[in-house]
Amino acid sequence: MDAELKTRLEALVRDNPIVLFMKGTKHFPQCGFSAATVEMLRRTGADFITVNVLEDPAVRQGIKEFSSWPTIPQLYVRGEFIGGCDIVREMYDSGELQKLVDGVSVAGEASA
Repeated sequence: MDAELKTRLEALVRDNPIVLFMKGTKHFPQCGFSAATVEMLRRTGADFITVNVLEDPAVRQGIKEFSSWPTIPQLYVRGEFIGGCDIVREMYDSGELQKLVDGVSVAGEASA
């Protein structure tokens, strides 16, 4: 990944308390895993932004390298990589996701 893309990804993760890199947007998810992750975040009441990786192939590949995680979606909370849909689901089921996102506030969607 080039330095410019790395800087962009670092800024998105740093500047947005909860960011979900996904296929589509929170209003129009374009894969089942992304849709499921959005729904779990909504159920917690989390205020989060989304980055549609389908809009930019460099971001789609770059985020995988950035996190060392091979799949999309990818959730970051307070700058920390949390994981993909399966991990978010486990955290949601155990109540950990709710604790993690409580009190964190953002809004909108980002463009990478």
